[in-house]
Amino acid sequence: MACTVQLVARPKDPAVRTQLIERAAAMLRAREPITLRSLVAGTGVSTMAVYTHFEGMDGLWQALRQEGFTRLGARFATVAETPDPIRDLTALCAAYLDHALTHPDLYRVMFDASVDLEDLPAADATLEQLVQAARRCRDAGRFRADVVPLDLAIQSWTIGHGLASLVATGPLPPETLDHGPFLLHALFTACGDDPHGCRVSVEQGWRRPAPDDERSRPA
Repeated sequence: MACTVQLVARPKDPAVRTQLIERAAAMLRAREPITLRSLVAGTGVSTMAVYTHFEGMDGLWQALRQEGFTRLGARFATVAETPDPIRDLTALCAAYLDHALTHPDLYRVMFDASVDLEDLPAADATLEQLVQAARRCRDAGRFRADVVPLDLAIQSWTIGHGLASLVATGPLPPETLDHGPFLLHALFTACGDDPHGCRVSVEQGWRRPAPDDERSRPA
């Protein structure tokens, strides 16, 4: 009688998936070559775990890129909406930089277009948050009626991305981030905002306390 062997798929463990993503990010930080065997070395899991959770190394790179946008979305979610839309848009730009500085290795992979994303709409949603904030600024009368929210969101993103690339993954010191408020103020006043009011809003948004600081504040 012939015997039939049925292969049972290994169950996925979210903790192992996160462990491998963190391991890959750490290897990027250390400029270590990432191979299937070097990735799992010292983790306590086998190479099969990479196939179980990512279907191979290509899937790992996709997950690593997606994780950058997932964490950016989580960071954006800590920015509460206030009555001042300019402050809120500035706070989102500051949160973008905070994300890049906190996760420089994931940040570097986020924009590697040679690797597909697992969930493109989820990544696009982070830009949409900037678009909505820009729309609030226009609708509140802070910007001219002809300002296109998507264009302004991309311009704001460009400022944040430029600073992040030069500091988080580039050659310039953290003090370079001090140029952020000046650049945003120039952009927002060019869109029609009052220079004095804009300066106050930008300074408040840029100096917005970190989420842990906000939670520790007395009610």
